[in-house]
Amino acid sequence: MATALVIENDPTDDARRLGEWLTEAGLELSVVRPHAGEALPADLDGYAALVVLGGDQQAYPRPDGAPGASWFPAVEGLLRKAVRHRVPTLAVCLGAQLLATAHAGTVERSPSGPEAGPAVVGRRDAAGADPLFRFVPLIPDVLQWHADEITELPVGAILLAASTRYPHQAFRLGDRAWGLQFHIECDTAMIAEWAADSALLAELGYDPRLVVSACDAVMADVEEVWQPFAARFAALALGELDDDSGSRRSLPLLGH
Repeated sequence: MATALVIENDPTDDARRLGEWLTEAGLELSVVRPHAGEALPADLDGYAALVVLGGDQQAYPRPDGAPGASWFPAVEGLLRKAVRHRVPTLAVCLGAQLLATAHAGTVERSPSGPEAGPAVVGRRDAAGADPLFRFVPLIPDVLQWHADEITELPVGAILLAASTRYPHQAFRLGDRAWGLQFHIECDTAMIAEWAADSALLAELGYDPRLVVSACDAVMADVEEVWQPFAARFAALALGELDDDSGSRRSLPLLGH
């Protein structure tokens, strides 16, 4: 069975539903938790895919020049190797920001303020030729939870989805590495954990209970779009996705 390396940067943001979708699609997951002291591999030999999850840290250096977390330089190194060697890669929220900074993109505290709760993003024209995004609807439901943003994409990155306040919502580097600023892995329990005593929600003046309820109300819609997306990513890692058509007969499409 093909194995995906999953990097968990924060104990409150595990693979959750995304992990379930990937394993249902045939991938085995090898989860490494550097936040708990587990060592990252030096390279991606033996792995069919790389998944980098989110977290509460910053992708950019601290005021003293130290990285946002001690293991981030190693994560960025793996992301560069993944793009260079065409290892299918999916990077979510903080992971997407690290994919950007690993390739000379820019991440900053957003001048637009935090973004939290259910939202939609708009698919860009380039998504029509993308092997994963071509079947994503024009305005898909997503879950947002971030205060930083990618203000400058790496050179050569293809913008796949955008929103008014945060223009870089999804992008691809090379032909097999995707970054998603939004979350697709969360379930309601994860959102409830984030919302409890959340400084981000306090900054926005949002009622945590209403945010959790609103997120719960769109969970089925998020799954309808992003479970098939995850299945296509797994198929790519397994060598079962036709790069020309972006699909195969047995892959699920929207609503199936």
